Amino acid sequence: MTVAVAPRQSEHPVEPLFLERWSPRAFTGEEIPQAELNSIFEAARWAPSSFNSQPWRFLYARRGTPAFDTFLSLLVPFNQQWAQNAAVLVFVVSARSFVRPGTTEAVPARSHSFDAGAAWANLALQATKLGWHAHGMGGFDGEKARTELKVPDDYEVEIAVALGRRGDKSLLPESFHKGETPSGRRPLAETVFEGAFPAA
Repeated sequence: MTVAVAPRQSEHPVEPLFLERWSPRAFTGEEIPQAELNSIFEAARWAPSSFNSQPWRFLYARRGTPAFDTFLSLLVPFNQQWAQNAAVLVFVVSARSFVRPGTTEAVPARSHSFDAGAAWANLALQATKLGWHAHGMGGFDGEKARTELKVPDDYEVEIAVALGRRGDKSLLPESFHKGETPSGRRPLAETVFEGAFPAA
């Protein structure tokens, strides 16, 4: 099902893919081919990271499997309402330490969350390129996720992701309808500053 949405407008020229990517909640429940899912994770694999440490890890479950039910149960009730129709649920975790090249001792990875965020962005953009959409979520039980998904202590549970084919907002409870549209962004002048941070 192709669902039209109002196009976004950028202040300056960018690749259309950046404007086409957004985070819908209405998913059709359509199954994603494994080859396309692999391509989405492959794009995430090529994200940049400090010392090429690649701290990200992706745990996933396909809709219709026992693992999917487990993943869904880790989300807060608000997110369960709509994420149940995703094709795949993903948890992104990142390693808090790494071994610098030429050394043997693990040291804290200051940028592990930042680097995992870069991988998540690649994932979301590749999904959009292939006609799918990804919606990141902070609304989940982190400690329960760590236990249920057997995440080691030295890894951070970063976000959950619902991945699927976007559907019409009629697939959602009515209370979700108003928000089912691409969001805007602050003007560039409010986020980019030459030199120092501006005075308050």
